[in-house]
Amino acid sequence: MLLAIDCGNTNVVLAVYDGDTLKGQWRAATKTDRTADEYGIWLTQLMQRDGVNPDGITHAIVGSVVPGKNFDLGKLCDKYFHCKARFIGDPDLKLGAVAKVENPREVGADRIVNAVAAHETYKRPLIVIDFGTATTFDVIDTEGDYVGGCIAPGINLSMEALHMATALLPRLQVSNPGQAPVVGKTTVAQMHSGVFWGYIGLIEGLVARIRAEREPIDGKPITVVGTGGLASLFAQATSVIEHIDSDLTLRGLLLVHQRNT
Repeated sequence: MLLAIDCGNTNVVLAVYDGDTLKGQWRAATKTDRTADEYGIWLTQLMQRDGVNPDGITHAIVGSVVPGKNFDLGKLCDKYFHCKARFIGDPDLKLGAVAKVENPREVGADRIVNAVAAHETYKRPLIVIDFGTATTFDVIDTEGDYVGGCIAPGINLSMEALHMATALLPRLQVSNPGQAPVVGKTTVAQMHSGVFWGYIGLIEGLVARIRAEREPIDGKPITVVGTGGLASLFAQATSVIEHIDSDLTLRGLLLVHQRNT
């Protein structure tokens, strides 16, 4: 079985695959001081609770955008599952996608594996919008290669910054205002409206500009896929997000593993 680890700035997601079958998935907060032993004890107990035998792990692959966690994640795989983890970015790892940008090493592991999984699934030019700590727009061409994109502050990061940098605005969780007027009558209503509809405007505006720029080059319409925890929330309010694909990054890790085994 394969242990796939997606290490983001906010959460570490760990999943076990038996062939193409997802056997279990677990999530922990990304903390720079969490050790391999802490991850190991926590993960093996959850695996056993959910009927996944830790002794069945034979391979591990890691996509990480937090370099400070790579040592502990590698040691986790070595000590608790007796296998050497392969990392997205290892020079001998075949990805099946090319980063057609000025400095490919700058591209986060999650964005590359998203491109791999999205092209395998949809087989057409794509924009993948990943609602994570940052909101990223990844543009994938007809051949399945990553050709660039856009990076904006994540929605929760924006909400926290709004609270931290002002004396009177409260800390809120993002939510869909629904049928409420865009022009709010209270401070809280105005914050919900400004952040939510502001992000809808950001999504629709960037998608329109990317399509205008890329569709003449690709020669085909671009499909828009949303992934990440808040994708479904925003997809409810805009028609530009055509598909929700919550397991895109993990499937990308699985595909890269399969192409190198």
